[in-house]
Amino acid sequence: MQTTDTTSRSYSACSRYETASLCIFLLLIDPLLTIMSDLTGWTIALIVLGCIAAFFALIYCIYLVFVYTAPARYAKLISNNTTSIDDFVGSQPSARSCLKVVTMHNFGVGSKHVTNRVGLALKAEESDKVPGLKVTTRNDSGTPIPTSLKPPLVVGTIRMGFGHHRIAYAATSWGIDALNGNRDTYFHDFLNIKCPESTLIHETDQKYSKGSRMASEMGGRVEQFWGSLTKSGDEDSLRVTYQMAEQLRPVMLGLDKRSPIVASHSLVAAAAVAAGFTNVINLVIDNYAQWFVVVPGALNLVQGPSNYHAFLRMGVPPSQLQLAGHWIPKDLVEGIPSACARRTKRAGCKPLRLLIPVGGAGAQRKFVSKLIRALSPLVKAGKVQLFLNAGDHVHMRDAFIEALTSSGLEYDTVGDMTGVRAFKDALLESYDVEPKTSATLFSFTDYFTAVATTDILCNVADVLTCKPSELAFYPIPKLMIRRVGDHEAYSALRASELGDGTLEAREVEDALAYVELMMKKELLTEMNASIVRNNTIGVYDGCKNAIRIALERAEAAE
Repeated sequence: MQTTDTTSRSYSACSRYETASLCIFLLLIDPLLTIMSDLTGWTIALIVLGCIAAFFALIYCIYLVFVYTAPARYAKLISNNTTSIDDFVGSQPSARSCLKVVTMHNFGVGSKHVTNRVGLALKAEESDKVPGLKVTTRNDSGTPIPTSLKPPLVVGTIRMGFGHHRIAYAATSWGIDALNGNRDTYFHDFLNIKCPESTLIHETDQKYSKGSRMASEMGGRVEQFWGSLTKSGDEDSLRVTYQMAEQLRPVMLGLDKRSPIVASHSLVAAAAVAAGFTNVINLVIDNYAQWFVVVPGALNLVQGPSNYHAFLRMGVPPSQLQLAGHWIPKDLVEGIPSACARRTKRAGCKPLRLLIPVGGAGAQRKFVSKLIRALSPLVKAGKVQLFLNAGDHVHMRDAFIEALTSSGLEYDTVGDMTGVRAFKDALLESYDVEPKTSATLFSFTDYFTAVATTDILCNVADVLTCKPSELAFYPIPKLMIRRVGDHEAYSALRASELGDGTLEAREVEDALAYVELMMKKELLTEMNASIVRNNTIGVYDGCKNAIRIALERAEAAE
């Protein structure tokens, strides 16, 4: 009974409070309603427009305040930096640029700002994938990697998509061979080091991958906008990238500073420079010059002459820039003569083998699925064979299966490295050996096999059918299909001018036209001849040269 009385009193109090509040609101609003009733419609409209204008004026004033204070906040942000980006690019940022850099840094780093400047304890263990290679991980025991008279060659990367990892493994293939046991070769993937810094990188990569997939799937204006973003690498983009690298110093500080660093990602090279390493080689990606892919204080190696010219014009010091060649693994380079001879012999006589891999972001589902359906009549007729590498993307595997089954194509499946190598070896045994089915789906659960499979199958494929990514530089005839960023268009142009690839086929109809040409003898014969000629002048020796330069510099310093 007491509880009921208490509840009743509570409701009564609430009711009185609400009634009082309503009365006060009516007393306040009544004069305003009286005034509004005396106004004409035009007057009310002008008042509303005035309020809107005042609101936007207030927003603009706030923006001006942010612009006015941005230089001071930018100066504070870079106050402890190891390297001056402003000196490297040859200009001081405007107030608006300062605001842009500070805002983008806060958006990317936010509350995860890392203030730790102490190196993380690391350990290096034998790779279970690549003989002779050691992989670095976090050492929870806190015992640092023991130093030796010969500091290791460190190939640094970040597992952001497949490209950077592919280039890093290509570099290690030359490093292991060149060192011949004289010093260790470390594979140093930032995302393999469990720490707040790697979490920060992973979250950034997730945003980029999501953007790539959305742009590819939605097309139209969204794809155009995303494409413009991938080409907007001005001086401010380098300022933002380097500021992120300053946050990543602890991931490098656990290594021997005497080590030569070969980086397949500019963030790794920048973090190495920020951490005080002096022998840093940055393997510049793509064929489109942008500030954020070069690193001050590192030797920036580029794959082609147009990129070299562009960076010189931008103001990159010649002492920090060099033309090296394409980033290609050792076995593919050394296998060029025999692989090209096999393809030339097959040209026009055997089914055309198309190797179709997807990128690390898995952003090509819509286009590739349409391409498979369009190719299905040629596959059924025995004129084309498909090697489909879905990587470790479940959604791409499902898309491939759906496209194959809806087209009525039989297919075989390979799901591990043992199966990949057996598939390749069987096709190399004899000119007359063909796959069990005209379509083969490669799908994996581990990242390394997903990346390595494309490299392995290049030895037995006739044409690599891919977007103009890092694979655009590979020594195999290439059908360049729809890009996922406008910067990639220039990589397709590089392949076409070298004679080892096509221009970008942005529509399925264009890709089919190239396939029809490649089923004949002339085009594939000429492409393979171009690859052989390019090889004689070192076009594909980029990683070989990078390792040589890094080791020569290391020997000179020891």
